Amino acid sequence: MTEYKLKYGCNPNQNPARIHMDGKELPFEILNGAAGYINLLDAFNSWQLVKELKEATGLPSAASFKHVSPAGAAVAQPLSDVDRKVCMVPDDLELSPIAQAYVRARGCDRVSSFGDFAALSDECDASVAKFLVKEVSDGIIAPSYTDDALEILKAKRRGNYLIIKMDPDYQPEEMETKQVFGIKFEQKRNDAKLTMSLFDDMPTKVKDIPEIAKIDLLISLITLKYTQSNSVCYASGGQTIGVGAGQQSRIHCTRLAGSKADTWFLRQYDRVLELPFKDDIRRPDRDNIIDGFINRNEEDVCADGIWQKYFKTRPEPLTDEEIKNYLSGISGVSLGSDAFFPFDDNIERAHKSGVSYIAEPGGSIRDDIVIDCCNKYGIAMAFTGMRLFHH
Repeated sequence: MTEYKLKYGCNPNQNPARIHMDGKELPFEILNGAAGYINLLDAFNSWQLVKELKEATGLPSAASFKHVSPAGAAVAQPLSDVDRKVCMVPDDLELSPIAQAYVRARGCDRVSSFGDFAALSDECDASVAKFLVKEVSDGIIAPSYTDDALEILKAKRRGNYLIIKMDPDYQPEEMETKQVFGIKFEQKRNDAKLTMSLFDDMPTKVKDIPEIAKIDLLISLITLKYTQSNSVCYASGGQTIGVGAGQQSRIHCTRLAGSKADTWFLRQYDRVLELPFKDDIRRPDRDNIIDGFINRNEEDVCADGIWQKYFKTRPEPLTDEEIKNYLSGISGVSLGSDAFFPFDDNIERAHKSGVSYIAEPGGSIRDDIVIDCCNKYGIAMAFTGMRLFHH
């Protein structure tokens, strides 16, 4: 196949639309469904992320993408009983390593992963498919699929679930081009390898970063490499826990990602785990209700006349003091930034979400202020010397 005609471009009025490689064979197959423009942007960006993450860590890797930025990314790590409950894994479902990675990636920010595009570094098996079939998702990309997985996934979305098989050996050309307003842009691909050596330059007093934290920092940076800039990413336990993407101000990235990280931790709080949902509340609705309960969003889910829609009994709302006390015990979180922190407000905000390790390029005229703030809280920070803007 040298050309694929799309349903439409970014929007339905942008038609006709197609993808091609100037007569060369496309490096993928559509096994089921029909792809749109944004579907494939998600697919090919997420594939690069999981492929690079697997190469960097040696572990099966997965990502959950929405609108050309990751909602979450993770490597394979066993899930505790609490993890399984937070991620809504059925009790009878045994998770393979690649399923562990995807469940964790989607569990980073389940609200943002609604209608996601899933990406797997390894073969998609029945374990992934059995979990994914219960979630709202637009499609998946993987290097291969077991017969059982294909049978399960092809029945999803009334038979229209998009399934892409990617050639794992495909290597793009060194130079890439894009067109904006009829003008062509050309640049060398960002094929820089992100490795543990990025953490050698440690300007802070604390210079020790444990191996697991280095893996989390790598996950954070590789995620940022494929996230719309400006971007900041919190990671812990082999997965992202908060991605702040596409903000003009870096502090807004740090706040956004930090609030998502706080929500991720609070989803594990006993009172959240024990919310008395009615039996007929669907998975995506539970995600939104939990988010509302934690963050006290537009609808007060504990208010009289509202809680009755969702719960068997009225839950007591979380208090500010309760949330503060719970989050104050969090530490060991890793944080990556796609460019330098220009002010110490980013460090102040990161500290509130339990950040102990930071990787950022450095190079600001205010680096000394940022270093001093890290030293104040005993945070170990590495200057990577590598900016990771992505647009």
